[in-house]
Amino acid sequence: MKHIAIIQTGGTIEKTYDQFSGLLGNNVSVLDFLLDQLVLEGVTVHRQPLMNKDSLDMTLEDHQLIATVALHAAENSDGVVIVHGTDRLATTGHTIYEMATPKTPIILTGAMRPFELRTSDATQNMTEALLAAQLVEPGVYVAMHNKVLQFPGPYKDKEHGTFTIGPKK
Repeated sequence: MKHIAIIQTGGTIEKTYDQFSGLLGNNVSVLDFLLDQLVLEGVTVHRQPLMNKDSLDMTLEDHQLIATVALHAAENSDGVVIVHGTDRLATTGHTIYEMATPKTPIILTGAMRPFELRTSDATQNMTEALLAAQLVEPGVYVAMHNKVLQFPGPYKDKEHGTFTIGPKK
């Protein structure tokens, strides 16, 4: 049985529609609904809510807190998945990478469109992240859109709406 820690930080994947304001926001967690759709045979998941923020609102202290919590979780699990907003996901990934080498894989993932939307990439990305956490060597990665990219290097390619590695454009 694999034990995977999931650290919830918010981001687009967790955004919900507020019918009174007409806006999408990080008001409630939808992660349990997403996880309930998956068949996770041979895996136990321990979900750890940490914050529920749009990553554009994250501070340096938030990135450091996420890194500290993830590195601690890596000591006590077979893998860690961090659910994160895509705009500052690379900042957190690089922060973890610079702080220490984890004992198990730490995988960051998110979505370009909220889980609540019919055309969301959230379920695919979460599935890929959970699988990557069981298969890759210890290190820090982003898993989205049928790719697993290791830090340092990944960044959000806003032109193509995905993550890539290489020189920023």
